[in-house]
Amino acid sequence: MRIGAHVDPTDPLAEAAARDAEAVQFFLSDPQGWKAPKPREDAERLRDADVDLYVHAPYVINVATLNNRIRIPSRKLLLGHASAAAAVGAKGLIVHGGHVNAGDDLAVGFDNWRKTFAYAADSGGFPLPVLIENTAGGDNACARHLDALARLWDALGDYEVGFCLDTCHAYAGGEELLGLVDRVKAITGRIDLIHANNSKGAFNSGQDRHDNLTGGTIDPELVVAVIRAAGAPVIVETPGGVAGQAADIAFLREQLGTAA
Repeated sequence: MRIGAHVDPTDPLAEAAARDAEAVQFFLSDPQGWKAPKPREDAERLRDADVDLYVHAPYVINVATLNNRIRIPSRKLLLGHASAAAAVGAKGLIVHGGHVNAGDDLAVGFDNWRKTFAYAADSGGFPLPVLIENTAGGDNACARHLDALARLWDALGDYEVGFCLDTCHAYAGGEELLGLVDRVKAITGRIDLIHANNSKGAFNSGQDRHDNLTGGTIDPELVVAVIRAAGAPVIVETPGGVAGQAADIAFLREQLGTAA
């Protein structure tokens, strides 16, 4: 089981070494912006490294929305990030499940996800696994509650789709962590990556506010139980910089009985 952290993108391998991490996740462009990622000068070094790489797509991407001015650029940006992530040897591209606006039909949002994969297929398909991540808030979200996630997976049935399970998002989104892995796998058939985060917000608060693993409102043993049950690589997206994340990684290794 490879364990790592979300890090600054300037030098991901140096960040991995500083945390004694076997994996890193990073952005390839401004997470709040619409600019396409630029080729990285260190692409070959990243591809050759003995560190598993994951790329997180920008937060602005929302392929589910009925708003054409957001949905269409989102599709293009997602495909551009997939190509750029593949170029650095990433094992997956993580993207949030998205939402529709209040009053809009959520069924159209699920179909817009289908159209996103169809759009990519017209260009030869995504060049690496796209991992849809569960989200914490919103009553019109495509991947907050498991009943919505099931509808999303039904819509994407013709395509190969990965899943990233965020423990903070699940808890804050109102899903009990005990037995969650089995419930998710009954829908998706897989969990490709765990975002191991505690939550500053309360259960079902809808607040996407991460905390370190031994802090927050979630019993740390529950987070560990999710990771153990999933058996997937782990990325911590926790605060505290190098020290905070290194401590979280060390905590997980101790609890799971693994070594770097």
